[in-house]
Amino acid sequence: MSVEFVDTNLLVYAHDGGAGAKHAQAVALLARLFEEGTGALSIQVLAEFYAAATRKLGMTSAEAEAVIRDLGGWIIHRPAHADLLKAAQLARRHRLGWWDALILTSAIELGCAVLWTEDFSDGRRFGPVTVRNPFR
Repeated sequence: MSVEFVDTNLLVYAHDGGAGAKHAQAVALLARLFEEGTGALSIQVLAEFYAAATRKLGMTSAEAEAVIRDLGGWIIHRPAHADLLKAAQLARRHRLGWWDALILTSAIELGCAVLWTEDFSDGRRFGPVTVRNPFR
């Protein structure tokens, strides 16, 4: 079973009914990962989702909390101090932004084969992790 990491933007699109085709594609991807039990994310992704959901999507705090609760069955990375140092090294080595490097570190630490995001180049590899943009 191959674990697949989901970046915040996919969670946001899945809960944004006005996102058109991106909404439908994000919902389908999340449904597949849920059914297979192969979905992974991090505390960072959950925190970013909460902020975006309550600020940009108009969700109430309780609604955003319910989504986070539902994702509690997924594989969740909880970054530790050493992970922050690894992210800093990845950011320098690959010239990544800090938050992207932290997402990548979480995907690597969980042993993910795929990182679903639109924030990196589709097909780019970082060791064992391949970036996939579900909207391409």
